[in-house]
Amino acid sequence: MKDVVAMILGGGQGKRLFPLTMYRSKPAVPIGGKYRLIDIPISNCLHSDIKNIYVLTQFNSESLNNHINSTYRFDYFSRAFVRILAAEQTLQGANWFQGTADAVRKNISHINLKNEDQEILILSGDHIYEMDYRELINFHRSKNADFTVSVVPACHEEVHELGILKLGKAGQIIKFKEKPSTPSELRDLKSSRDPKYPYLASMGVYLFKAGALKEALKGNDIDFGREVIPHSIKKFKGFGYIFNGYWKDIGTISTFYEANLDIAASKLHMSFLYKGRVFTRPRFLTPARIADCRVENSLISEGCIIGSGEIRNSTMGLRSITGKGCKIYKSILMGADYYEGPSTPKGLLRIGIGDGAIIENAIIDKNARIGKNVVIKNLNNLKNYDGDGYFIRDGIVVIPKNATIKDGTKI
Repeated sequence: MKDVVAMILGGGQGKRLFPLTMYRSKPAVPIGGKYRLIDIPISNCLHSDIKNIYVLTQFNSESLNNHINSTYRFDYFSRAFVRILAAEQTLQGANWFQGTADAVRKNISHINLKNEDQEILILSGDHIYEMDYRELINFHRSKNADFTVSVVPACHEEVHELGILKLGKAGQIIKFKEKPSTPSELRDLKSSRDPKYPYLASMGVYLFKAGALKEALKGNDIDFGREVIPHSIKKFKGFGYIFNGYWKDIGTISTFYEANLDIAASKLHMSFLYKGRVFTRPRFLTPARIADCRVENSLISEGCIIGSGEIRNSTMGLRSITGKGCKIYKSILMGADYYEGPSTPKGLLRIGIGDGAIIENAIIDKNARIGKNVVIKNLNNLKNYDGDGYFIRDGIVVIPKNATIKDGTKI
């Protein structure tokens, strides 16, 4: 697969993941204690022997760029690379990327393509799944397709947030609708395969012949799902490749929260995240130190210092620190970027979770300073709310990066 080029879309603003995207792009959001979302598609590529990888960045890109540059380094004698293509002003245009298709259009000139039949794999940087792209590529070649869309079976409750395809008997795409909503649209897109999952949803994984992609991007289409794929069905030979593995779009706070709980619970479909199937930056931290603490169905990452108390169904990210008597239930703690020295400035709480804190159904972003006897568990059962130093989204309390919650605060 050495001639296949991968382009990973990493420039979106990620508004629905706010405040986790307050200081970083969506693909840079930490997940599973020690990884970033971008690590998943890059790891899939490397395991699939695809080693010419471009990451298209734009919004809040410093954290993502730094992670990629620090992580994916290859020796001088390898032709493999993970290269950043940042949004830029040129003589042809000075605007930001307007959408996924526009991002590819503005960067395809940077790719050294050998011929019009060379394949370009276009991926999203914010999805969780384990996939061998070689199977998709072999399917694409066997059909002599101009483009192929990887699809997953979907139930009725999921279709309103996804692009839904209908395939012919030979697997060719005959209809496509982004986020269908009306009964007539849904009825026309039903598949006869499985009554529990009667639809086929796009995974945001597209494989194009270079010539077909260039032709598809000649117009003013800015988004693959809404415009390029529906228009390409009429102009090119397109097929759908059915993927039957686990796949999740990390688009909202609730989906991010659920995915992390699944990882902590050792769900089989998430096992690739802790069996060496996902690459990330090595930190060379000490093993976690745990005092008199009861830990159940949780992940404890390197460099953690855990005091007495209880941790259940939770993820403790790199360098997480908890004091004495803390109780942490069904929560994601992202840890810290650094350890503080032996003393902190006067009036400033230390990074970590203070003695006696109770945290439940919450996400604590990096470098947060949580005081003693703090209670964070959405006591008023709010759905969405912007508070003083915290946010509630989908009923989940989110403490943003670098935030301070004073002693005795109750949320």
